[in-house]
Amino acid sequence: MRRKIGISTRLAAGVLAVAVLGSLNMTTASAADAGTDPTAAARARASYDAINKYFDAGKGLLLEEYPNTQSNPYSYVWPYSQAAIAAEDLAGVPGAGRAGSAEADRRLAAYEFYWNAGTTPPGYDSYVRPPNGQGGDKFYDDNEWIGLNLIQRFKRTGDRAALARAKDIFALVVHGWDTDPSHPCAGGVYWTQAPWSQDRNTVSNGPGAELGAHLYLLTRDKSYLTWAQRMYQWAQDCMLAPNGLYWDHIDLAGNIEKTQWSYNQGVMLGAGVLLFKATGNVQYLRDAKSVANASLAFYNTPEILAKNGAAFNSIWFKNLLILDSVAPDPRYRKAMQSYADYNWNTTRDPATNLYKFREGSVELLQQSGITQVHALLAWPRSQYHLLA
Repeated sequence: MRRKIGISTRLAAGVLAVAVLGSLNMTTASAADAGTDPTAAARARASYDAINKYFDAGKGLLLEEYPNTQSNPYSYVWPYSQAAIAAEDLAGVPGAGRAGSAEADRRLAAYEFYWNAGTTPPGYDSYVRPPNGQGGDKFYDDNEWIGLNLIQRFKRTGDRAALARAKDIFALVVHGWDTDPSHPCAGGVYWTQAPWSQDRNTVSNGPGAELGAHLYLLTRDKSYLTWAQRMYQWAQDCMLAPNGLYWDHIDLAGNIEKTQWSYNQGVMLGAGVLLFKATGNVQYLRDAKSVANASLAFYNTPEILAKNGAAFNSIWFKNLLILDSVAPDPRYRKAMQSYADYNWNTTRDPATNLYKFREGSVELLQQSGITQVHALLAWPRSQYHLLA
């Protein structure tokens, strides 16, 4: 079983850190000329360096938390994926250079500890597989985050192997579609293959729609678009609340869990943008703008955002930037900047650059989320179309 955080969870580092920071110092001027925020870049690298310093578990893997109080020696794949995405976001900052790309490569390589090629279809287990760990159930959202990570990598580097693996992941997601017409709100992608849950979630359908739309835009294979639209429409029909935001999930008895997490709003507005790009249908863009407006009004205080957590919020903010790439609105980046400034000044320990969002150990998941926020604030707007 995957440990849960919120509603669901679940080269030498020192040499690399010096190299990355050195790259930052040498390229600050040129990066700023390209529209990069050097302050955000420095904050992102400091926050990411803390991941390498305090969470390193060997073999390229990471700890679940620091100090680690878990019995497992490595993190689950959901927190690990967010650290890998943080590395990819940093690699996309102008001026990151070879050191930034090398770190993204290193994080990508360690995904293989979680890959289960022995199932049909294959996919990433929730925990590292034998001989390094016991493996675990497959979660569709875990695999979707990795798929989106691979899409962004392909857009940055042209890595065909990353694109091929993203296609494999999408096949797994389609496999997770509910095919029983007798179920309430029939259809939808299940959250997990685990026998203890039969929930269908916004967060297993929204990022699935995003992944499918990206694959269609990159390949023009219409089967990807068909499935992306199907997943999106299921969430529209079954998870959209009267206040314009999305609920979390529905079980097979028809009970709806109505918590409105920030990442659910992000994946759905992002899916709307991508489907607009794929089809030209302006209703998708209207949907995305509507969710953006409703979510900006709803998550309007540091206290509300703190309840969602940096990992969920980073997904929301990234998708607001995806919307901004098509329909510019200064409110999106302004909200993101305010959140970044607040946490840099309030929740960060200046001695370690670890973020104390709560009492106890620092979670890799949340440290990775805030690192992503800082990293994307260092991206020039002209590159937002590369986000996934």
